[in-house]
Amino acid sequence: MAVPSPILFFFFFLIYLAYSDNTQFIFQGFKGTSTANLSLNRDSIITSTGAIRLTNFTKKSIGRAFYSLPLRMFDAHSQSASSFSTNFVFAIVPLDPESGGGHGFAFTIAPSKELPGARYENYLGILSPKNNGNLSNHIFAVEFDTVRGLANDINGNHVGIDINSMNSTVSKTASYYANHTHPEEVLKLESGTPIQAWIEYDATQKTVNVTISPLFVPKPSRPLLSTRVDLSHILKDTMYVGFSAATGKLADSHYILGWSFQMNGMAPTLNPSRLASLPTPEKSENARKEGIKIGAGCSASTLVLLVIVVCISMYCLQRLKYKDVLEEWELQCSHRFAYRDLFKATKGFKDSEILGSGGFGCVYKGVLPTTKEEIAVKKISHNSRQGIKEFIMEIASLGRMKHKHLVHLHGWCKRIGDLLLVYDFMPNGSLGDILFNHKKSGILSWEQRFRILKGVASALLYLHEEWEQVVVHRDVKANNVLLDADMSARLGDFGLARLYDHGKEACTTHIVGTLGYMAPELSRTGKATTHCDVFSYGALLLEVACGRPPIDLNATSNQALLSEWVRECWAAGCILEAADPKLENNYVVEEMELVMKLGLICCQKMPEARPTMRQVTCYLDGIDLLPSDISPEYLSVYGNKLFADSRSSSMGFGGGSSGISCGTMGGGVISSGSLKGGRY
Repeated sequence: MAVPSPILFFFFFLIYLAYSDNTQFIFQGFKGTSTANLSLNRDSIITSTGAIRLTNFTKKSIGRAFYSLPLRMFDAHSQSASSFSTNFVFAIVPLDPESGGGHGFAFTIAPSKELPGARYENYLGILSPKNNGNLSNHIFAVEFDTVRGLANDINGNHVGIDINSMNSTVSKTASYYANHTHPEEVLKLESGTPIQAWIEYDATQKTVNVTISPLFVPKPSRPLLSTRVDLSHILKDTMYVGFSAATGKLADSHYILGWSFQMNGMAPTLNPSRLASLPTPEKSENARKEGIKIGAGCSASTLVLLVIVVCISMYCLQRLKYKDVLEEWELQCSHRFAYRDLFKATKGFKDSEILGSGGFGCVYKGVLPTTKEEIAVKKISHNSRQGIKEFIMEIASLGRMKHKHLVHLHGWCKRIGDLLLVYDFMPNGSLGDILFNHKKSGILSWEQRFRILKGVASALLYLHEEWEQVVVHRDVKANNVLLDADMSARLGDFGLARLYDHGKEACTTHIVGTLGYMAPELSRTGKATTHCDVFSYGALLLEVACGRPPIDLNATSNQALLSEWVRECWAAGCILEAADPKLENNYVVEEMELVMKLGLICCQKMPEARPTMRQVTCYLDGIDLLPSDISPEYLSVYGNKLFADSRSSSMGFGGGSSGISCGTMGGGVISSGSLKGGRY
């Protein structure tokens, strides 16, 4: 039976939506959470009225505002630059309306948000005399300049298209065409009144169009500038879009009042009634009055057109409201992958590519079709509420952290019911897998184990003290320590992590973790602190040294709890008997004893008595020696005695008691199953 054509159309329409790779955003002013996806540098700020002020009346100033995430500018199939369009409203307010100011600003597409070495005045904070005109710049800009500075500037009120140079490829006096029969009307860029601009690149025709008009005049059908240029030779695969402005010996204030952008389509129309308003500084009062006069002089026909534009804009905005609008958490990660690329990379998420599975989904091995880079793709069920929380937390934390001993998060993807995270591929799997399945990959030498432990300690020190916020991992264990090609440690799986500001107290939360690694105070306070990570790290130290899990129900009763057994061996004067027998005594005795004793110290029952990760790294690096008064007599048996003499001995780890608890069972929720190859 033939399938009805409407059903076929709907089917192909769904396929188009699933595989379209459009990027879209819209700012109706810049207030509240919308500013989270903006990157401001140099002199640019957000004003109290919700406008971006790129520069003020300061001489020789530079200000920039870029969309914080890089955009993919190339079509994955044709390897050519994709079409794009942008619509924004700006205002240039001179210090002195009579004599004017300088200079202008430019809509800019650049490989970097910082543009190091860029100069002010005619270079608009984009380029400098040293690199002006270099093919390696990869710069596309449309300048709105108020000074005739460089040799080919036609006047002090022009719009120009710049390719790798501030000497415009094509330029024209700022003006607009009200209609086909109406003559060209000049627009003064430095009028202090809002002006709207449209910039469009047609990848098929290889054409750039630039159009401007006063705010309350509909978009003219005839562009001001139109030139043929193939941006495939100019742009890189990923670029940043935004604005850059500069002043010189004289100064203007440059404002952006609203902005929208669309890849492979028309940018959403801005609603004039929702745009940010201009501040009213005393020095620009004349310019404001001039703007009021111009607005009051609009004809009745223009007002009718305005009503039509507003109605159409509201209708379009209502339709676009739920079309591919990025959620706030989606803006925390540096790169959004196309679903089709990850589908190809994992051979259609084939079962043979599964590295492991857990409570929230599977991890697949993949090879990116463009770069041939090996990756690991974590696929989380969108129907799992806890899975979504874990997904968002990994983006919010790991997405912005950079450390050589943390798993690198490349990016993310969201499609219908699938949430995907993309990481470095770790060819040697997890530390836990190698420790307990050594037949598969060989036995780790002591030198490798000691280096891995130092790497994890370095990562935890970064999380606790060196990043912009305090990060409590909450699930430090052997299966979450992944090993790269050089057998270097990479701490992964930040789905349970919690963040809080330095100097602040951690909040009460759900008790989560893995049995054997959870600090005992969690069952009492519910607060995940850095002390809890230290406890888990202590359990990891013992696990790596002894080659046994923290809790082993298959062992004899006196060896079931690893920390208690190591303590008893130490008390009997034979601590090395607890060392992993698979090492066959091939280890440095002093290092082995240090790791075991430090593991017990980190597992003390009193959180204040545990060392910080900075102290731990000092011990492992040999910078400091363990306190000489540590002895097994001060270590407690799990669940029984507390401290032998908590008043008479102090270990110097924060003013707490010196007693040590070897127990690791604290109640609470056990984390989801570990991935076969380690959790990413």
